[in-house]
Amino acid sequence: MNFIKIPLFFCCLLAATLAAFAQQSSPYDQHQAFAPFFYPSYGDKVRAADGTPGPEYWQNRADYKIDASLNDAIHSITGSVTITYTNNSPQALSFVWLQLDQNIYNPTSRGVAATAVSGGRWANRNAFDGGYTLQAVKVEQDGKEADANYTVEDTRMQIRLARPIKANGGKQVFKINFSFAIPEYGTDRMGRLQTKNGWIYEVAQWYPRMCVYDNVYGWNTLPYLGQGEFYLEYGDITYNIDAPAGHIVVGSGELLNPKDVLTADQLKRWAQAQGSDQTVALRTAAEVTDPATRPSGKTRLTWKFKCTNTRDIAWAASRSFVWDAARINLPQGKKSLAMSVYPVESAQDTAWNRSTEYVKHSIEFYSKYLYPYTYPVAVNVAGVVGGMEYPGIVFCSARAVRGQLWGVTSHEFGHNWFPMIVGSNERKFAWMDEGFNTYINTLADEQFNKGEYIRNIFPMQFQTNYVFHDSVETILNIPDVIAGRNLGGMAYLKPGLGLTLLRTQVLGSERFDSAMRYYVHRWAFKHPTPWDFFHCIENYTGETLDWFWRGWFMYDWKIDQAVTRVDYVDNDPAKGAIITIANQQKMPMPVTADIVESNGKTGQVKLPVEIWQHGSTWKFVYKSTSKLTSVTLDQAIKLPDVNRKNNQWKAQ
Repeated sequence: MNFIKIPLFFCCLLAATLAAFAQQSSPYDQHQAFAPFFYPSYGDKVRAADGTPGPEYWQNRADYKIDASLNDAIHSITGSVTITYTNNSPQALSFVWLQLDQNIYNPTSRGVAATAVSGGRWANRNAFDGGYTLQAVKVEQDGKEADANYTVEDTRMQIRLARPIKANGGKQVFKINFSFAIPEYGTDRMGRLQTKNGWIYEVAQWYPRMCVYDNVYGWNTLPYLGQGEFYLEYGDITYNIDAPAGHIVVGSGELLNPKDVLTADQLKRWAQAQGSDQTVALRTAAEVTDPATRPSGKTRLTWKFKCTNTRDIAWAASRSFVWDAARINLPQGKKSLAMSVYPVESAQDTAWNRSTEYVKHSIEFYSKYLYPYTYPVAVNVAGVVGGMEYPGIVFCSARAVRGQLWGVTSHEFGHNWFPMIVGSNERKFAWMDEGFNTYINTLADEQFNKGEYIRNIFPMQFQTNYVFHDSVETILNIPDVIAGRNLGGMAYLKPGLGLTLLRTQVLGSERFDSAMRYYVHRWAFKHPTPWDFFHCIENYTGETLDWFWRGWFMYDWKIDQAVTRVDYVDNDPAKGAIITIANQQKMPMPVTADIVESNGKTGQVKLPVEIWQHGSTWKFVYKSTSKLTSVTLDQAIKLPDVNRKNNQWKAQ
């Protein structure tokens, strides 16, 4: 080594050491933020590396035929379901798993055992003694029925087969007879509400349903504990609801026999509503107690429905329903029907009288933004449930009014895209439906009635405090593990805010919106994982976003951008200003700097996230003509910056 070069070498080493020491005040590490390995698995023929279903993608199918009877004297359901299960997987199945969600209301369930002493939203209230009674479980083989070899374990049932279901399209028929008592409070997902004109029944998770078998986990058998929602196969469901004749019944999908269950006047109003952009009353508040609003001469009626290419179905029934409807205008000239049913207590112009208007506008917006709505009706039911979604039907609180009712209606119907159309695994990844839905809700708020309820959006500082408080958890946790106080932040707000940041700060609205539509269309009626979503957005936009997924979704990294110094080129403001900024927390983000000069000129500089690949500080030159009076980062407050006190530099 040449001795003359040795001092230069040590000078460089010393400079690097001092630079590293200067950065120790920030926990930011560019090597961690932009680490090359992020994805736990890579593309194959089932799930392609570009985040789309591969050429050999498969998923199984479950078709259901259900007959059920409502007993409103003892608040119970008796039913039978025939399931035709199709095994499209590449391997034979010697057993299957089904979901028995009603068993959460059995006092010995895991859901009850895992409920805190203080109770909670998902608690089995009033020590309700429920769960399924299974009268028969049959397997059909060679056209003959045989008793199934089955075991019930909490909210799951395993059926072991004498002959495996063949791979690549093999079918198996199961027949199950069941009954259960309807809880008054069904973990905020179903139940019954007493009104002055009768009970309102909201019936969901009510029939045995197939668990999903996929190429990611095999059988998805997480127990139903309340907080984690659902993961279900697609298929066609035909169902008949036998109810006392005085009841109005609404449900997922198409009503097949309106002439059998509606009066002549209601049929005329139904036809009128199908052609009207204004709400049409099918049964007014004044008519609720009028016997003429129900077909005469019958004690019971059977309402027949069919819902195609669906994950699930739900329904509601009551003698007390006010009922109205209006046409929904969908892309390419298609139509659907918005409906609302609610008690007279909720029939106010500040409340449920506007429900159908809310349904219509939310469905029309989401259909245009993402993917056309796929069901012939969209029904909003007022009842005991605060807010819950099922295909083509949602349950919202009968007490909701004004912006609260708009918000819950828009949110629950937004779920018809996530997870009803894009069938993600809610039991593991609540953020893939709740968070995505929260994001699209903010766009719907802006569009509805010239922003009538947009004032209800929480300010950025509130969101920042909520998603970065001291006991925060990370998004990538199964919902049952997330503390109840954090669920709103980690499943709803933070992932929704993350998509907003991608749209407004990273990719731009046009590119992001196009990417979201691409994702929805490629995964419509299929089962994406988080990695499929990440891959899909990256490949479509042409951006490597692992730094964002890592910091925002996998970890709880905070954002803190600061202006630390202003100098001038050759000490002459007319030659330009050298502005030093810093990233003082772990999460890198693009930078927007607004600059004001002493001569009154203003300017804005946008810097990409790649500036932070070089460390926690960055300098850039601004072409100033006079001394700067201020430099402000994120002046429009678009980022959830945890320390805004250092966002601005002002001349002394």
